[in-house]
Amino acid sequence: MTHSFEEYVAARWSRLVRSAVLMGADRHAAEDLVQTTLAKCFVAWPRVSRAQDPDAYVHRVLINALTDSRRRRWWGETPTEVLPEGGLPDAADEVVRDDALRRALLRLTLEQRQVLVLRYYADLTEAQIASALGVAVGTVKSRAARGLAVLEADPSLGELANGGGR
Repeated sequence: MTHSFEEYVAARWSRLVRSAVLMGADRHAAEDLVQTTLAKCFVAWPRVSRAQDPDAYVHRVLINALTDSRRRRWWGETPTEVLPEGGLPDAADEVVRDDALRRALLRLTLEQRQVLVLRYYADLTEAQIASALGVAVGTVKSRAARGLAVLEADPSLGELANGGGR
């Protein structure tokens, strides 16, 4: 089935970015790599869409773009007479919060963690989670309730919610 380029991009953008991140690019570089990949594929879209596996074709272009970007990367500094205005806000509180949340999630059972991540990070419905995990919707609800109770009782998360964390 042949899709238009626009349909393909709308359906695959996040997966391509995620693939680039998992292959070692940071989020911003991954988005740039996907844009480069899709620009190359746009020019050759008739050939790409006729390929036996268009997804494999596009991912091959993505991998080549990632490899090329690594070859061209220059790690030197660029001297300047004028420094840019202002700096970035301190991200220490965010790092502490994220670390506390990761540690709290690791204290959950695997099943509870899976349900909570799928629900609150991946934004799946209870029915989608049940289907993904191969369990009943009631099981998803009970695992979510137990997992949330553990997180609510976690003192390190309570400190963060009350403005602490440093």
